[in-house]
Formats: sequence, structure tokens, C-alpha cells
Amino acid sequence: MTEPPQTVEATPPPGEPGAHTTGAPAAAVPPPQTPAAVRRRASLAGAVVSVLLILAIVFGSRLLRDFDSALLPYAVATVFLAFGVAYRYTVWVSAPGARRLFKQGWRSFFSVANFRTAPTALPRMIATYLGFQKFLGARSHARWAAHQLIFWGCLLAAAITFPLTWGWFTFTSATGSGPGYEMRIWGFRIIGFDALSIVGWLMFHGLDIAAVLVIAGAAYFLRRRMKDRGAVTGQRFAYDLVPLIALVVISVTGLLLTFSSIFLHGGGYEFLAILHMVAVVFTLIYIPFGKFFHIVQRPAAVGMQLFKYTSRRKDEQALTCRRCHEPIDTAPYVENLRGTMRDLDLGFDAWAEYCPRCKRVLRGNAYLDHVKKGFK
Repeated sequence: MTEPPQTVEATPPPGEPGAHTTGAPAAAVPPPQTPAAVRRRASLAGAVVSVLLILAIVFGSRLLRDFDSALLPYAVATVFLAFGVAYRYTVWVSAPGARRLFKQGWRSFFSVANFRTAPTALPRMIATYLGFQKFLGARSHARWAAHQLIFWGCLLAAAITFPLTWGWFTFTSATGSGPGYEMRIWGFRIIGFDALSIVGWLMFHGLDIAAVLVIAGAAYFLRRRMKDRGAVTGQRFAYDLVPLIALVVISVTGLLLTFSSIFLHGGGYEFLAILHMVAVVFTLIYIPFGKFFHIVQRPAAVGMQLFKYTSRRKDEQALTCRRCHEPIDTAPYVENLRGTMRDLDLGFDAWAEYCPRCKRVLRGNAYLDHVKKGFK
């Protein structure tokens, strides 16, 4: 059994952690990218995505014939959102660890062999990690439920708001005042409905339903942020509280717009509309540079989970810890982790072959032997 060295060695001998023991030569580490080069590439990616979205808005709205000029601020905000997401994602993927995760995920995604051996794996991973996020249930069922409320509420709101903002969806009435309406996508008639029917009510109140879901979920997390000691200790206002407050403001002002139009005959509608617009625009611009960016990062985890799942199917014998011989994970996954450590030039990639418990034990022993000698 080979133990990790207790002191740092510049060139570890064969068989010691830090030396490559996989029998294959280490992959060539790509030269580090300068921050300026990363920023240029990210800016170019953001500009390209923004231009593509503008073209999609123009042509999707039939050369702006279906575009509502009153929704222009929202459309402009989505263009900024597209630029920010592409910019931040490019910067993130430029990091060695994220780049390896990204490549390995897409390789597993497009693998014909994986699809042949496990055709249902990808749909199940998407449902598990993107849709129902079962990994959150292991922490707390209440947190999982609240997260689901926010997730599905935001997803419903985005599915309604974005196409309407871009002029892709239109609702028209032959009489000009209903109750018969037609929903058209890119100018093509999709469905006709009566505004006084259940379908019509759902069509025109989908955003209200989404707002109720989001408020319920955000209220739970706001309460937790004020009551839970662990959350209060580590939280940051701009990173943890601002996103929740923004979601609540958007949802509440959206509901108040409906309340004003139904019960107040439009009283205060203009002020509420401006307040709602400001909250939405701020949130859309905030998404790429705040906590909400994990929404964009999450799909990358699907590819990595697919890689782990297919590796387990191929290698029934998991790689065991070098100290306690308990199973860690599959050999391809551990080697991928070691490759990431080598890319980052960390110098201790062989520690990936130890389980978390043994890492803590060995670190504690090293502390006693070299920092607190003789202390028991």
C-alpha cells in the first residue's frame, strides 16, 4: 500500500502519489490562456449570440409585423441576457476543470455506443438532474419542494414571456374584443379558444399561476435565510438575497397588474407596469453575473452524470481506495478527475485515488507529524 508523502516533493518517484501510475503517458496540458485572450473570445461569442437573437426576433416576428413596441425594453433586456450568458459561459468553459467537464459531457452525449447500451439513460438524467433535481431531496424535502416551485414557476413564465416579447406568439380576435381568440406562432394558427372557457382562462392567467408558484418557493427560502443559522452565517446580500427579492417583486407586481385590471378598472396600472418592467429588466441583466447563472451551468452536469453512469455499466468493478480499499468510483471517472488536477498543475492528482474519509485521516496525521509534533 502506498501512502501519500507527508512533505511536498518536486519530482515524486514512481509509485508515490504525484507520479502517473496509470501506465499511459500523461496527456499534454494545453498552454494556459491569457485573461485578455479569454475576454476577447468571450466578447466575440456574446456578440455572435446577440446578433443571432436579434435576427431571430426580426424574422420570427415576420419582419417586426407581430412585434409589440410596448415590449421593447423586455426584448432589449433579453439581448443583453444572451450576450451576458454567452460571455460568462465562454469564460467559465475556458477554465481547465470546466473545459474537461464540458468536453467529457458532450462526448458522452453524442456517443453512439452509450445510446446503444443505455438508450434511456439520457432522458432519465435530464429528468433527474434538470427537471426534478432529486439530488436536492437528499438535503431537505422542504428545500427540494421550494426549489421545484421556483423552478417550474420560472420555467412557465419564461416559456410564456420570451416568445411574446419577441413577437413569436400572438393572440388575435376576429371581432377585436373576443371572446373568441386565436393563438399564432410565427404567423401560423395553432389553436382557437374561447376566452371565457377554462382553456382561455389558463391561456391568459399562465403568468399569474407562475407568480404564485414563485412566491411560495421564494418565501420559504427568504424565511430560511432569516431563521437558519447556517444560512445566515454564510449568506451574502447581493448574491443570496437579491435574487429572491427580485423574484418576489416580479411576481407580486405581476399579480397586482391582474388585480388592477380586474378589480380596480385599471387604477395604478401604469405605475405597476413600469415597476414590473424595471424588476424584470434588472433580473434578466443580473442572471449571467449572479447566483442565477447556475441555471445555465446545470445542463453540463447532465453530461457528466451520463459519463459516470455509462462508465459504471462498462466497469462493474469500481476503483477502490488505496488505503481502506473501499470503492470510490469507476476508473474512467477517477482518471478524468486526475486529468483535471494535472491540467490545473496542482501536483497531487494521485489523491483522487483515496476516499474522502482517508483523505481527512491522512491530512490529520500529516498535521500531527509535521505541525504539532508530539501533540496528542
